[in-house]
Amino acid sequence: MDTPESENLPEPPNLRFLRVLVTVLTAVMIAGIVMILGLIWHRYNNARAPLPEVITLPGGAIATAYTQGPDWYAVVTDGNQILIFDRGTGDLRQTILIAPAK
Repeated sequence: MDTPESENLPEPPNLRFLRVLVTVLTAVMIAGIVMILGLIWHRYNNARAPLPEVITLPGGAIATAYTQGPDWYAVVTDGNQILIFDRGTGDLRQTILIAPAK
């Protein structure tokens, strides 16, 4: 039987602790999801253009080294040249001749 006196009983301490624990866990989970979404957004926001699968060098040159920057990549050839290509289009931007050692 429900009586008006039973409604005024104090809340047990275990139930109060459980309520606080569930609230804290909910807040931590929401913060974690927001942080994961922020990291994914940051990663894709700073993504670079992909490199081509095949790099065709002019004049039958043979690559000896390779490096890349944010919007370019460079190939050092066996003919003492550095060929700098545009990362987005793959077009040759610049050719730098390397002087032989004296």
